[in-house]
Formats: sequence, C-alpha cells, structure tokens
Amino acid sequence: MQFRPFALERFFARYEFSVRHVLCASDCRTRTVGEIDALEPGLLTRLAALPLGYVDSRGSRSLREVLAGIYRHIDPDQVLVHAGAQEAILWFYFAVLAPGDEVVVHTPCYASHREVPRAIGATVVPWRGDSARRFALDVDELEGLLSPRTRAIVVNAPHNPTGFTFERRAFERLARLAHDRGIVLFSDEVFRECEHVDVLRLPAACDLTPTAVSLGVTSKTYGLAGLRVGWVATRNSEVYQKLAALKDYSTICNGAPNELIAEVAMRHRGELARDNVALIRRNLDLLDAFFARWPDHFQWQRPSAGPVAFVKLLTGEVERFCHELVEATGVLLLPGTLFDDPENRFRIGFGRSDLPEALPHLESFLRR
Repeated sequence: MQFRPFALERFFARYEFSVRHVLCASDCRTRTVGEIDALEPGLLTRLAALPLGYVDSRGSRSLREVLAGIYRHIDPDQVLVHAGAQEAILWFYFAVLAPGDEVVVHTPCYASHREVPRAIGATVVPWRGDSARRFALDVDELEGLLSPRTRAIVVNAPHNPTGFTFERRAFERLARLAHDRGIVLFSDEVFRECEHVDVLRLPAACDLTPTAVSLGVTSKTYGLAGLRVGWVATRNSEVYQKLAALKDYSTICNGAPNELIAEVAMRHRGELARDNVALIRRNLDLLDAFFARWPDHFQWQRPSAGPVAFVKLLTGEVERFCHELVEATGVLLLPGTLFDDPENRFRIGFGRSDLPEALPHLESFLRR
C-alpha cells in the first residue's frame, strides 16, 4: 500500500506559518483557552487539577455526552472521538473498503477522500458538482454512478472548497437511496452549523438513517483546530466497531486536556458558531464589493454556507497567479489544482478576522 504525497498539506507546510495572511484558510477565527474559560468559568482550575493519564479510547464519557447532544437520535455510545477529522476519514475507508470495491465521492474534494481509497485498491467514482449551477449535485446522476461494487457514498456539505450545500429534500433522498441500496453514506459535516442562514442547515445524516455515518470536528465552524478533536456519530454498529478497533493502531486515545477543553467549548458551540458566522457575513460583503471591482479578472459566486469559496480566475494560469501573489505580498490563496480541479479556480477563505487587512494587498497586486 502506497500513499501519494498529500499535495494540499505539503503546500500549507511550505507557506502557512510564514506568510502575512492565509486568505485561503478553511477554518474560522480561533479562540484562546482563556476565552473558552470565560464561556464557562472554572475551566482553567479544572485543567490545573486534571490527571494526565489515558482517557477512554472512545473519548471521555462527558465529552461524548456533549457531542451526542448535537444529534436527534444518537446516544453517547454511538459517538467515537478521534484525533481531528483526518484520523476518522482514514479509518472509515479502511473499515468499509477492500481492493476492488468502489466509492462514489463528492468532487472536488479534500484529497484524503481520493487518495485513501486509491491506496487501499478501491476505485474512486467522482460525483462532480456542476459549476454552472453553483456546484450543485444531481441525485439522478448519482443513481447512474452506482454499481454492485459500490460500498460507500461520500459527501461533504457545507462543501469545501465550493460552499455548496444540498437542498433538504435532495439530501433526504440521497440518504434514503444509500440506505435502501445497502451502501454506507459517509457525510463529512465538519462545516455544519456554519450555514450563513439557519434555514439552510441540513439534518445530520446519522439522524436520517441508521446506517449513515456523520463526521464532525472542533476545527472548522468553531475555530478550535488546535484541539485536534474530531468524531464520528453513527447508529451503524458494524462500522462503529470496526472504527474503534482500527483506532487502536493509531492514536488509541486523545489527550485528556484536549478533550476537557473540547467538552466545555462544545457545550457553548452555539455562541462560537454565531460569532464566526457573523464574521463570515461581514467578510462576504467585503468580497462582494471587491470582486465587483474586478469582473474581468474573476468569476465570483457568493456561497450559501461555510467559510470558503471557489473562485474562477479569468486571466492567467492559477498556479502562477497564486505563487506570484504570495511571493509579492505575503497573501496566500490555494490553487484549485490541489483539488484536481481543471477550471482554473482558487480557494478563498473568509472565516478569519484578518480578511479586511489582506484584501488591500491583493488589490494592489492586481493593479500592478
């Protein structure tokens, strides 16, 4: 088994901590431990007294109780905590796929959803969003992509990098289709609760059918990437048990301080999400005005959910544009080629508070 280099993460490793503005981040504005303590005073005292031993490999009971409260039909024993979302993605594919299997993957996608199945020896069948329809997915088209070898359907909504999210009826139809065909639906919901208006929020896939698996994380909507706390929620006991057994070969369990901070933060996730969505809305207004000034350079579609959008560059080649921009200004954009996208697009992020300072540097570069 051979994994290809993770091009997107290698790109960030080169630039992320040395540039002036990461204008392509997929996470929202972060908080300090002190700010989390302010949400629930006493956290710092609890941290000082916390024993630094092992915790339950499934995640501490108190954390799983808080996470189960996100869902309608999930109890704490149906939540499995991981080291970020990446570990959960990795082991999901090992739990459900074997060489020769097929997996239908919402495309463009985070590279793990392509490369891990390929490394296992499975075939990735792209289900591509239509850029002419705001990257919408067609469930009728999906039916034609399924075969007797399809073991999983993988979707991400709100979507990275496009900002697409399903209409509710289409998502419910997708969940029923997967369940009726005996196919596991893996719903990457790391940007859930980051819809720009609440009415767009979808039910969690794990609440719609007993076989679906929902993925969550503290990193994106809540801006707490440094905690490295992700989880899956599912009523699918077979998949759950396989994931729990595989996790014994990687992290075994998370750090006790991380889980305690995550527990407190997720009790107050509504406040964290509301603050970050308000910031996103303000930043989107700035982006609307910015792209209106440069209609010959960019094709901009304001997304409806999440902290990222996929912008088409109309002049020049996108990798060169992103490289010259960061070298000249210290402003980082993410070329769409890292998502295997052929349409000369780049990802822009607007969930962080430095966007108003970054845009003038981008504008001065364009004028030059």
